[in-house]
Amino acid sequence: MITLRAFLEGDGVPVFRYNKQELLHLVQYRGQNTVFPSRSFTPAGSSKLNSLGHTRRELLQQGGALAAVLACGVPGRAVDASVPATSNRGRIYKSCKWGMIETDGSVLEKFQLCKEVGFDGMELISPSDLQSDEVVRASLETGMPVHGLVDKKGWDIRLSSPDPAIRTEGRQVLEQAIRDCHAFGGFSVLLVPGRVNSTDETHDDVWKRSIPEIRQVLPMASKLGIHVLVENVWNGFCEKPEEMRDYLDDINSPWVGAYFDIGNVRKFGPSEDWIRTLGRRIVKLDVKDWGRSNGFCKIGDGNVNWPAVREALSELEFSGWCTAEVAGGDRGELADIAQRMDKVLAI
Repeated sequence: MITLRAFLEGDGVPVFRYNKQELLHLVQYRGQNTVFPSRSFTPAGSSKLNSLGHTRRELLQQGGALAAVLACGVPGRAVDASVPATSNRGRIYKSCKWGMIETDGSVLEKFQLCKEVGFDGMELISPSDLQSDEVVRASLETGMPVHGLVDKKGWDIRLSSPDPAIRTEGRQVLEQAIRDCHAFGGFSVLLVPGRVNSTDETHDDVWKRSIPEIRQVLPMASKLGIHVLVENVWNGFCEKPEEMRDYLDDINSPWVGAYFDIGNVRKFGPSEDWIRTLGRRIVKLDVKDWGRSNGFCKIGDGNVNWPAVREALSELEFSGWCTAEVAGGDRGELADIAQRMDKVLAI
């Protein structure tokens, strides 16, 4: 019989990353859907088995244990005793951006390459010409989960545009990204909510225009189990950690969080200060480095204080996915990136 923990952690998200409301939703969601990869809907009352060989009724029966879990708090997952206490191995998982893989080959071959050089999973893009059946097959054959994807149109078709038609189009692009993510087996979409670039697209405009558009996609996102994660980028928006904190709190949804880019903020202040300010709003990490003299550079060669970043993440008890967002390349370059991530994050 599958354990409650395995049942809840079917998408690879440690159970202690959820609050009580999300856990209750997750028990219901897991009972209605195949955990991975297809999450196909099973009607209430059906005896159809899910991918783990259990009926919806059997899985929901285990939800009775949830009251005891919530009453005593949700423990973290067990850690291998052979792993030093300062290591993040088994706590933080690595991937790279799909566009960083600069080699020829099929989807399966690219998944396999990433596995061989040391990554744990994949992050894809939307829109794209990727086919869900091919992606799912590659994921199953390699054991490399797709943890999420990037809405790559957010910079251009902005939710902050002064033109309502463009905002509508941007929301529709985000909705398609959410559907694609669900089809690929992921659980988050990275979003850039807008850009401050003129008198008709001010910081206040980005704030006030993007939030209603994001809220409109949340019913579908929650139904499909997909988080919308806002990335901090050089778009003139929320360049202080308190601003990003307040922006996310203004949206006020368990389905919206931060996709925190460690290197992007170094220009504005210490990355570790951002981590402490955003706290558990952080769901995932983008990994890059930045230096005053060399700008964006190889991971570990800039001014990010990586020991301080690790300490801040440890205080947060962060466990989850981090994705490299740097110049990619061939097998050798990707292997070097994975090794650099291991070093700076103590994975």
